[in-house]
Amino acid sequence: MTTLLHIEASPRKTRSASLEVARGFIERFRAVRPAAEVVTLDLWSGALPEFGADALDAKYAGLAGTPLTPAQQHAWQTLRALAADLHRADVIVLSVPLWNFGIPYKLKQFIDLVSQKDILFTFDPARGLEGMLRGKSAVAVYARGLDYDAQSSSGTPSAQFDLQRPYVERWLKFIGITDVHAIVVQKTLFGADVDRDARDAAVREARTLAECIGQSRP
Repeated sequence: MTTLLHIEASPRKTRSASLEVARGFIERFRAVRPAAEVVTLDLWSGALPEFGADALDAKYAGLAGTPLTPAQQHAWQTLRALAADLHRADVIVLSVPLWNFGIPYKLKQFIDLVSQKDILFTFDPARGLEGMLRGKSAVAVYARGLDYDAQSSSGTPSAQFDLQRPYVERWLKFIGITDVHAIVVQKTLFGADVDRDARDAAVREARTLAECIGQSRP
């Protein structure tokens, strides 16, 4: 059975463009694969653990190959549990709004927590760093209020200000996911007509992509 993990990085539920497009993808994905399991990780629904002293000490103990204390083991097991759905999923969908040219702090915190040696990547002196999530697909839905593809006469920031998509996709590839797809919905601050047209176009793209991914998996 195929498992899809949806990571919600937007706190807006009724007006979120990234969530609307991601849900369009998931709806079509479910239609293509009725038996698929969909798991949702809403980063705003509960408190993420802190990466405190015990977790940090556990990280360096693991790098040094020294035994963990009980407190360190508890902290590390919390991080493993947080990453478990990433390992279980065949397809990972992220709905990501652009905040201050980057990603919401909740998503950054999640990435910082789970991106650890022997949780999402391994290290070998001969081979270097290797991601542990090979063989999976990822779909990242990016929402932006303005057009970040190119400099415009209206002063819209150019692509050099886009720290959202490059960060997410480099992270995905670092943890081993090379089959990465992007859906971008832009100009959501340009008024109701432009906003609606942009959302509708992105939802159509998402639904088409869901059919392709659904057909590529047994």
